[in-house]
Amino acid sequence: MLADNDEFLSSPPRKTVRFGGTVTEVLHKYSKGETSDFELLKHQLSDPEIKDAQIINWLHEFRTSVTYLTKDFEHLVSIVLKLPWLNRSKEVVEEYLAFLGNLVSAQTVYLRSCLSMIISHFVPARITIREGDVDISDSEDEDENIIANFNTCHRALQIVSRYVPSAPRFLMPILLEKFPYVNKSARTMECYVHNLLRITVYFPSLRLEILELVVEKLLKIDVSASRHDIEEAEETACHAGGENRSGREEGLFNMDEDEDPKESSSAGVGSDVMVHPIAERLDILMFVLCAYIKDICYTSGELDLSKTKDLYRDLLVVFDKLILPTHASCHVQYVMFYLCSFKLGFAEAFLEHLWKKVQNPNNPPIIRQTAASYIGSFLSRAGFIPVVTVKACLDLLGSWLHSYIDNQDAGSRAFCDVTFHGPFYAACQAVFYTFVFRHKQILAGNLRKGLAYLQNLNFERIVMCQLNPLKICLPSVVNLFAAITRKYQLVFCYTIIERNRRQMIPIIRSSTGGDSVQTCTNPLDSFFPFDPCVLKRCKKLIDPVYQIWEESHAEDLKEHKKHIKGATADEEDDFLKGETPQNDSLVGITPGSFDSHLRSPASSVGSPPITYMQRPF
Repeated sequence: MLADNDEFLSSPPRKTVRFGGTVTEVLHKYSKGETSDFELLKHQLSDPEIKDAQIINWLHEFRTSVTYLTKDFEHLVSIVLKLPWLNRSKEVVEEYLAFLGNLVSAQTVYLRSCLSMIISHFVPARITIREGDVDISDSEDEDENIIANFNTCHRALQIVSRYVPSAPRFLMPILLEKFPYVNKSARTMECYVHNLLRITVYFPSLRLEILELVVEKLLKIDVSASRHDIEEAEETACHAGGENRSGREEGLFNMDEDEDPKESSSAGVGSDVMVHPIAERLDILMFVLCAYIKDICYTSGELDLSKTKDLYRDLLVVFDKLILPTHASCHVQYVMFYLCSFKLGFAEAFLEHLWKKVQNPNNPPIIRQTAASYIGSFLSRAGFIPVVTVKACLDLLGSWLHSYIDNQDAGSRAFCDVTFHGPFYAACQAVFYTFVFRHKQILAGNLRKGLAYLQNLNFERIVMCQLNPLKICLPSVVNLFAAITRKYQLVFCYTIIERNRRQMIPIIRSSTGGDSVQTCTNPLDSFFPFDPCVLKRCKKLIDPVYQIWEESHAEDLKEHKKHIKGATADEEDDFLKGETPQNDSLVGITPGSFDSHLRSPASSVGSPPITYMQRPF
């Protein structure tokens, strides 16, 4: 794999015309206080018009003098590391790679500088040619050059690690430091994330840390743009753009930091391009991560169970550390949804993992509540989860709820209070929400057996208990639960709903008179993590395994609407759209084959012509 570089160790330098002596002679003179040739050497190396033959000649001499390049010559080495070695002839590239290997093996003090230089090339250079007063793209084969450069950089990392086996340990701080700011172009962000994930193939020990870094950055993007803002931007653009929206053909690299927004707007937007700039970045990066997941898990179209298990474990660690504690993220959690869709065993393992968190009283209440929200949303929305698994989870949740009621009914806290009973209410909402989405599947086939199963869940005891979950759960969920359970005569909730409505103390009186306005319709601060995906590229991956909201459920609600005196039309519509009413004061809390996907029109960025699982280096 690295044999080509070894050939350069004995290859003679090319004859070139230059001033001054050899590198060895210059370094010896400098150590004796003669600096003129040393300054001339630096000047010649910094020449922007330096030729390939000159670079090869210099690099060959530097390799023979590498033992003299101590810390005293740090500035000179930094100039060599800035040489424009990429986008040069194959001879220059191979000579430079051989130089890097020699340098880090003889002078490990330069290891970090070499790694930093390589990582800096993980984003495409912005090169333009100026004709008159107009800046134009430098060439039509720019994308191919970028792909070749990325391949070369990954070779360079492996060459360095060959000579310094401990090199991967020094990479993570550099990868974090070089991560582009979120306001950089989508192209820049995608290239960098793609290259980070590619490192995990040949440095598997770094995979968990790299996944944590990528997910943390994605979460920061995710919570900075709400679902409502994204949908509003898309609707506005749809109405404003009309037929012109599809007029722009999406290329491999069509975004740039200095792109004129007016030009972008006037040109129209491709069908898979998000109008909201933050959503566009998130969509592209999520698509890259999902494509990486599929590439790791599948070999020649077949699921590799061993590799998938290993990746699942790493992603589960990232989920617990970063995704689960982040409130109001809309899309990053779909990486778990996507992976679990590959095989039912992973979905069941994920549900069991969440269930353990709900049950464990040592976990913070907010984590237990969020885990319950994930269970309810996952059971409801994951189309790949069969009804037998749904029923098994409802049995577990129902049994736990009844045990909780048994333990609380005689206690001093046997009253409705979200502070004391948050996990209980979250589990109730998960049961109600799952029932609303899945009841038809439970009843399908054999109505009598289905009704008998639902009756055994004893919804009536849960609804009628002193903890009064109907008062705390989201009105949109409660109203549909009440309508459907009434239809099948499982439990009658309207008396309790009406009593709860009358007991609600108004906090803000409408300035125009009339009814009072409630300031908090979501006391649990709950959300449904797997509400419909609004990112266009990712949606194409998720939709085939996604359980959509059935219009027949809406008919159930309309049919029984006369019984729901406390529900507003807005609340019903929010639920029907897959939206969750949120308090305005809620803020997101954030903690610190793949290439074929990227080459498809659904992506705006190109990628190396190999998959992550190939090792051609």
